[in-house]
Amino acid sequence: MPIGPETLLELVRKRKLVSKLDQRELRNPEGAGFDLRVGRVYEIFGEAFLGIKDRQTPKAKLVAKYNPRKRASYTLRPGEYVLMMTMESFKLPPDIVGYTSSRTTVFRSGVNLICSPIQPGYVGELTFGLKNEGPVDFTFELGARIAHVQFDYVQGGGAAYRGQWQGGRVTTSGREEQI
Repeated sequence: MPIGPETLLELVRKRKLVSKLDQRELRNPEGAGFDLRVGRVYEIFGEAFLGIKDRQTPKAKLVAKYNPRKRASYTLRPGEYVLMMTMESFKLPPDIVGYTSSRTTVFRSGVNLICSPIQPGYVGELTFGLKNEGPVDFTFELGARIAHVQFDYVQGGGAAYRGQWQGGRVTTSGREEQI
C-alpha cells in the first residue's frame, strides 16, 4: 500500500526523502505521491554492451537543461529516444522503495517514459528513458511535470542499494565491471 501524502511530507521534512520538490508538491501533493519535473535532457550515441560481469552504456550529450530564468523546451520527434534527469533528488532509507510512472499527458501523446523502481538506500537524481512512439512531435518544457512517484515500505526491511548508479550519473565512462 502506498505511503500517503501526509507521511511523505513528514519524511521530506525530517529525512530529506526527496529534495528540490516544487512548491506545488510541498503545499498540496496530488494523489499518493509527488510529481517529478524534467531537469536535463541527454541524447545518446556510440555503442552499448551488457555482459555477465561488465557493461558499457552509450555516451550521452547534454542537449537541454532547466534554467529558472529562461523558459526552454525540447522537441522529441517520432522514433527518437533521449535520457532525461529529474530536477528532484532522492535519499531513500533502507525500508522504503519508490515506483515511478508517466503522467497521462505523456502516454496520451504517444510517448513512453521508461523507468525502474527506486531501490531502498538510493541517493541522487533519477534518470528516465523517453521515447516518442507516436506519429506526432512531442514538445515539452524543461521544468514540466512528466512523471509521478509513489513510495511504499519494504516489509521485513530492505537491502540498501549499492550499485554504481548511486548519485544519479547518466552513463558509464567506458566499459566497467558490475558490482
